[in-house]
Amino acid sequence: MKWTEVKVIFEHTDRELAVELISDIFYDFGLQGVVVESRIPDEDADWAEGAMQFSETDSVSAYFPQNKDFAEKLKEIRKKLAQLEKDLHINTKIQSAEVDEEDWAESWKKYFRPEKVGNFIVVKPTWREYDPEPGEIVLEIDPGMAFGTGTHPSTSLCIQLIEKYIRPGDDVLDIGTGSGILLMTAHKMGAAALWGIDNDPVAVEVAEKNLLRNRADPSVFTLMNSNLADGIKQQFAIIAANILTDVILELADSIPRLLRQGGIFICSGIISENREKVTEKLESTGLEILETPEKESWVGIAARKKIC
Repeated sequence: MKWTEVKVIFEHTDRELAVELISDIFYDFGLQGVVVESRIPDEDADWAEGAMQFSETDSVSAYFPQNKDFAEKLKEIRKKLAQLEKDLHINTKIQSAEVDEEDWAESWKKYFRPEKVGNFIVVKPTWREYDPEPGEIVLEIDPGMAFGTGTHPSTSLCIQLIEKYIRPGDDVLDIGTGSGILLMTAHKMGAAALWGIDNDPVAVEVAEKNLLRNRADPSVFTLMNSNLADGIKQQFAIIAANILTDVILELADSIPRLLRQGGIFICSGIISENREKVTEKLESTGLEILETPEKESWVGIAARKKIC
């Protein structure tokens, strides 16, 4: 498969604000990672260690598969950048370049370093060394073509909520599993059964490799190439979904039948202005909202199926 690197070079007095707004444009397309390059080190910026590289220009880059939708996505990116220039005077210029799949996969490795993303969980790429501190739980991950490194705020929020609510022996369903990082977290926290669904067959392959890499026995996990919760009939103690707002809204009506009584639904991929829309929808299905933590304008939600 061919990929296109879309690089947005920008000029603005508030560099951190510009990075955040341009990154959000990419995240709106479902991407879970960007590459930030800066002319000047910013010690106060809360970016994952090693995610910011230094160059002759300030820029934010993302990678898109070359398919029939790409031209429309590029058109939408240009439109949103023009709005930023109009509203906030963020001057931008787009550069794009074709990238082979092998080069695309390798390009992420130089930006991905060990990162503590929860209270206990540290995400470590397989090609780097890391000496854990006492109490830390290390996930070995190679995101491959599936993204999901744990450093995106929505993924970090899901991991923190799983850490808080999971109990040893729980069975867990991850909808939109990507690289399998949420299932790996659940496994390390003592889950007894792991189910993952993704509509991308490549993600299913990557998730399987990562679970095996983290010593999950094949007998305890089931991975499916399917859409949302299609084909799932049993109930779970924990359901996680780190996807987009519209998809969570579509999925919401299925969650109560898939949760055990007292079970927990954890979701993110929700920008802060959509918080109320999602919580109201979940409450309309009978779920009780437990908390809605926020990180860098992204919201995570933990909701419980009430015990009758």
